[in-house]
Amino acid sequence: MTAFPRIILAGLSGGSGKTFVSIGLCRALSRRGVIVRPFKKGPDYIDASWLTHAARATACNLDPFLLPRETIAALFQEKAAEADISLIEGNRGLFDGKDREGTCSTAELARQLDAPVILVLDATKMTRTAAAIVAGCRSFEPGLNLAGVILNRTAGERHRAILKQCIEELAGVPVLGCLPKMLDNPIPERHMGLVSDQEHMSRDAALNAIADVVERWVDVDRVVDAARRAEAPAPARPVPWPASVLADPKAEGPVIGYVHDAALWFYYPENLEALERAGATLRKVSLLSSEPWPELHGLYLGGGFPETQAAGLAANIDVRARVRSLALAGLPIYAECGGFMYLCEGLQLESGLHELAGVFPLSTRLCPRPQGLGYVEALVETENPFHPLGAHITGHEFHYSACTEPSRPADMPPLALKMLRGHGMLAGRDGLLMGRTFASYTHIHALGAPHWAPSFVRAALAFQQGR
Repeated sequence: MTAFPRIILAGLSGGSGKTFVSIGLCRALSRRGVIVRPFKKGPDYIDASWLTHAARATACNLDPFLLPRETIAALFQEKAAEADISLIEGNRGLFDGKDREGTCSTAELARQLDAPVILVLDATKMTRTAAAIVAGCRSFEPGLNLAGVILNRTAGERHRAILKQCIEELAGVPVLGCLPKMLDNPIPERHMGLVSDQEHMSRDAALNAIADVVERWVDVDRVVDAARRAEAPAPARPVPWPASVLADPKAEGPVIGYVHDAALWFYYPENLEALERAGATLRKVSLLSSEPWPELHGLYLGGGFPETQAAGLAANIDVRARVRSLALAGLPIYAECGGFMYLCEGLQLESGLHELAGVFPLSTRLCPRPQGLGYVEALVETENPFHPLGAHITGHEFHYSACTEPSRPADMPPLALKMLRGHGMLAGRDGLLMGRTFASYTHIHALGAPHWAPSFVRAALAFQQGR
């Protein structure tokens, strides 16, 4: 039975420092020659991408809302099988979920994986109270294995000594590190979290600087020991990957392009893997580059930051026209959030209106506050190539943009999704549908919507064959 050494890094809230510590541990261990498999609890793309680069291994998202319990166990064991240690970064506060009961919280994931938890605690202006907080977390819910604490933003040696004594003696939980206050974060934040690793000018230098801090102030060996003390889990069933839809699974399937550049790069690796397993041949394309595209039979536009790249997207007139003509030609196109924004007529920023692909007769505008944030549930009410009629879709949304009124209301295509939870695009609906182009603010996970990848590949195959 495989042991799967594993640890979950959790916080009391967002901004506690758990991402900093998680990234630093991944890079510090990787520099030592340890094979680290990173995971991110929750739907976050940005932290997962930083974890990927820090560990030099692709991070995997584990989300109890998006994925069934048995799929989480299977996915974790499949991806962790070759690693020396798995590090899972939590999200929000340790017990924060989607409701009063804390459903889908980091603590729930820790129990599902039977993983020890290390709490990252912002110790600003507290000493003995920190012990009360740790003791409360340790006993708040049954079945939680609180293996240690890493203190963040400590003020000095005296502060650290008192904190350590109080927590270990009064709460009975070992302190595994005490980070000082940092004047400058090597990875600054902005409106949607950390600056994108796609845009950071010195990514590796930043990761190594964070690892240096963690190596100095955290007992990395004791963290590894805590991970190794995790009991071996029961063997999971295989991951329910889709089967190929091709008549000959060994044949080269239809080519689906997916945009991957500084503007759009939010993809779960499992979504891309599911498309390949269903029979697609994937090709990276860019909306910002002048490089030619291969012949495509489908196009996937993920989320990202079109707002930070709006000038470059607008200036690339040839690609804008190409995407619009492909949509009009009936190419199956699936777009999520930032991809949807690109398919609109334009994006309104403080700097002005930036013209985009113009597939849909409306624009979006960037707002100072989130316009949709959290888990999503939707009902499919219109036939489309990607989601079966009547299907119940789970996903998430996180967008600062909002839809403007359509420029040509009479030409406004249908909205295929009725929102049961979440905001969507307009009037409680999401999923604009025009021909074979489907665009929504909702992000899905392919293993939580098992129909999606085979449906996409079938649509691409039909386009390839002229049907």
